Amino acid sequence: MRTLPLLVSLLALLPAACQNTGSSGSSSVSSSVRADIAITQPPYSEVHCSYKERLALSYACIEVRGNYALVGRRLAELASALEQQGLRPSGPPFALFYDDPSNTPIDELKSRLCLPIESGVEVRPPLMQDLLPAATVAYARVSGPYPEVPRSYPGLWQYLGRMGWQANGPIREIYLVAPGSVRDWSELLTEVQVAVSGS
Repeated sequence: MRTLPLLVSLLALLPAACQNTGSSGSSSVSSSVRADIAITQPPYSEVHCSYKERLALSYACIEVRGNYALVGRRLAELASALEQQGLRPSGPPFALFYDDPSNTPIDELKSRLCLPIESGVEVRPPLMQDLLPAATVAYARVSGPYPEVPRSYPGLWQYLGRMGWQANGPIREIYLVAPGSVRDWSELLTEVQVAVSGS
């Protein structure tokens, strides 16, 4: 498969692309990724949250309709389209989730699977291109299998409530550790972000 070399290099890029200079939380998560807040562990009964300023980020993406659980399966398609256009990602993959599954029919859920790219780079169909705007974001770092990450969302919503904030944009999940680089799914790490506005 032609896309395999890019996909392998993309997944190898993830740990290096996610280095952060902060104090490390205690976790079994790979030591190549440092956290500036404590890492939230399953069963996610206590979610460690904070906030920060997110810089604007240019990205290429494919839009996905339907079950959010199937979004990650499209990464090979996204990587292949990027490779065919001679482009390389500038950081780890992420997904944007726009709808609340509790009040949106499953076949109408809208999400995007994204790879950051350098600003000024132009993409062609089937890829779309957009800019994630600079924003204040509430965030948590969550360990465990990627499909389990949404179990941490209630703790993030509670944090927004305590701060008097409202969500102001889609939920962003940044996949910081390549699944092929770990011996156990507990070593995977996701940063969950949501842009916020004051009440």
